[in-house]
Amino acid sequence: MGSLNRENTARQICFLIFAILYIVSYFIITRYKRKSDEQEDEDAIVNRISLFLSTFTLAVSAGAVLLLPFSIISNEILLSFPQNYYIQWLNGSLIHGLWNLASLFSNLCLFVLMPFAFFFLESEGFAGLKKGIRARILETLVMLILLALLILGIVWVASALIDNDAASMESLYDLWEFYLPYLYSCISLMGCLLLLLCTPVGLSRMFTVMGQLLVKPTILEDLDEQIYIITLEEEALQRRLSGLPSSVEYNVTELEQELENVKILKKKLERRKKASAWERNLVYPAVMVLLLIETSISVLLVACNILCLLVDETAMPKGTRGPGIGNASLSAFGFVGAALEIILIFYLMVSSVVGFYSLRVFGNFIPKKDDTTMTKIIGNCVSILVLSSALPVMSRTLGSHPVQLSSHCAVPSSSAPLYLGEAAGFCPSSFPLCIQEALFR
Repeated sequence: MGSLNRENTARQICFLIFAILYIVSYFIITRYKRKSDEQEDEDAIVNRISLFLSTFTLAVSAGAVLLLPFSIISNEILLSFPQNYYIQWLNGSLIHGLWNLASLFSNLCLFVLMPFAFFFLESEGFAGLKKGIRARILETLVMLILLALLILGIVWVASALIDNDAASMESLYDLWEFYLPYLYSCISLMGCLLLLLCTPVGLSRMFTVMGQLLVKPTILEDLDEQIYIITLEEEALQRRLSGLPSSVEYNVTELEQELENVKILKKKLERRKKASAWERNLVYPAVMVLLLIETSISVLLVACNILCLLVDETAMPKGTRGPGIGNASLSAFGFVGAALEIILIFYLMVSSVVGFYSLRVFGNFIPKKDDTTMTKIIGNCVSILVLSSALPVMSRTLGSHPVQLSSHCAVPSSSAPLYLGEAAGFCPSSFPLCIQEALFR
């Protein structure tokens, strides 16, 4: 009876945490979603359904990211207090159950909810049918069925090429037991490659981003003089705009854009002037030093793991093998080492997101406040979901998290040679020239 109560309590706590994540995700999406008041009732309903599905996907992504630190903390707590009554609800079965739920909901969002939201948003109904929500739902379901057949066919062909077993080439009998986990493993591997591409860019871009958010020290700078000059430039542009005839549209648009840039620069200078001395002279150097330390530790851990992979073959991750939750500490330093790993995991995740938006290919995905379409929001949610699904695999690959959490987080064994390539590719571009420029600026 007591174990049943503990399971119910744990279930309620997890549901409450997910509800909080859903609310936070809803506020984040509505902050960037384009405000459109002149919509018909049908389009408003479609947008609302797509908004709820995108919010659920973003909440699942956040939960998948938070599960990794939660697993590390739970492992250390179970090792330190194995017989404590108040943490009996915290056990390995709960952790693995949460990871199975995260895997299930990630599959659901990636292959069902997000394609449904996209096709539902773009659908208009088949020709000859009465327009309305039902016609759009029918078209969306048909598109989903065709997409599912296409994806399953691709996965079946890929598995048949990799595995020469006749059973895998003749039937789809093991759809639930083999093909869907294999499909999610392929998505995780693609996410790992995306992380490999984004994280080094994000590590270097973090210095530039923090330099834009924080107030820089005013060394050998006269802010009053700069504000005076920029004010004169603003007044000159305003006089030119007021003197131009309305028929010259090109020059007016160009001058308005230039005036807007001048106003933004003036606001930045005024913010630097109003900032306190400790904010200018202490916060900025401290944050830059912390970023440099975190980046150095990340690269050092990667280098050590590369050496382990080169010298010790048993260090290579092997599918579902692992010590399990509560059986062995993740670090020789106990809670301190676990806390350091959690900080590095969050740092790598933030860096990968920053690097993702810094790539030219995904530059159009950058959300803008109150001016982001639902299509872009769906694309952003899918991208973050793929990155979050690959984070446990990448952390384990780079030696940051040796405990195997879920069988669905394993990469196919045929991709084992990629581990060394991923880890090696993580190092060379972690200290580009822009980091040096940000530190010495």
